[in-house]
Amino acid sequence: MRDSRSPTETEILVVAETFKLLGDPTRLKILLACLDQPMAVGDIARKIDASQSLVSHHLRLLRAARLVRGTRHAKHVHYEADDHHIRHVISDMIVHAGEHEPEAELPE
Repeated sequence: MRDSRSPTETEILVVAETFKLLGDPTRLKILLACLDQPMAVGDIARKIDASQSLVSHHLRLLRAARLVRGTRHAKHVHYEADDHHIRHVISDMIVHAGEHEPEAELPE
């Protein structure tokens, strides 16, 4: 449930930048890969069929936006969604996207 106050300008900017960041399909795939369990960079790269260097680059951006967090395990860092809010937003949007067939374009 949302609180009754209006969001601040800063909150609006953060949310807008977050959605802009997630507008990149590769970053979205990376985040989806990390939703259910922590994953190492190499495992993420294999799962989404991308290079490790590309995944690492995008993970830096996702970490800076607090969308993922990394935990060191020996020589590897495992990444996961930063918190339950991120998991819910992404999961809910995927469900939403699959609920309806895209409407045919209406003639003008």
